[in-house]
Amino acid sequence: MVNKKRKAFWLKQLHQWHWITSALCLISLLLFSITGITLNHASAISADPTIREEEASLPAPLLEALSLHQEGPLPVPVRDWLDQEMQIRTGDKTAEWSAGEVYLALPRPGGDAWLAIDLDDGSVLAEQTDRGWIAFFNDLHKGRHTGIAWSWFIDIFAVASLLFSLTGLGLMMLHAKRRPATWPVTLAGLVLPWLLIVVFMH
Repeated sequence: MVNKKRKAFWLKQLHQWHWITSALCLISLLLFSITGITLNHASAISADPTIREEEASLPAPLLEALSLHQEGPLPVPVRDWLDQEMQIRTGDKTAEWSAGEVYLALPRPGGDAWLAIDLDDGSVLAEQTDRGWIAFFNDLHKGRHTGIAWSWFIDIFAVASLLFSLTGLGLMMLHAKRRPATWPVTLAGLVLPWLLIVVFMH
C-alpha cells in the first residue's frame, strides 16, 4: 500500500512538472529546433544582405557637447538626436574615440550597423546591414549580439528543458514495467550519437 501511494505521489508530481515545463518550452523548442536545421544547412541557404547608408549633420550645440567627451558612451542628447533623426538607437554602448572621429559599432541579431561622427564638422555617416529573418533567428539561437535579457532567457529555457527531460525520464521509469521497449529505445538514443562521433567524425 505504501509503495502504491508513493508511486501515485511521484506520478502526480512528475506529470504536473512535465506538462508545466513542456508548456513553457514548447515555442522555444520549436524555434531552436528549426534554427538548428537552418544553422546546419547555412551554406545551402542563400541570403542577399540589404545595406542602407545614411548621412546627416550633427547640430552645432550637440557637436560642442560631443567634443567635451573623450571616452565612454555618446552623450545622452546626441543619442536622442540619433534616435529621432536617423532612427538609430545606440543605448549606452561604449564608442571608440580618436582625435578627429567617434566610431560606434552596433552589431545586432540578423545584421550589423555602425556609425562615425566627424568631430571637426559634425558629419554623421551610418550604415545598417540586414541579412534577413533566417539570419535573425539563427543569431537568436546562438545568442549572438542579443543582450543580457536574451542571455538570461536562454539560461532559464535551458533549465526548463532540463526539468522537462528529467521528469520525462522519471515517468519512463515508473511506466517501464508495462512498456518493455522503454529502455532499449532510450539506450539507442544514448548510443547512436556516440556511434556517429566515433565512426564518422575524424
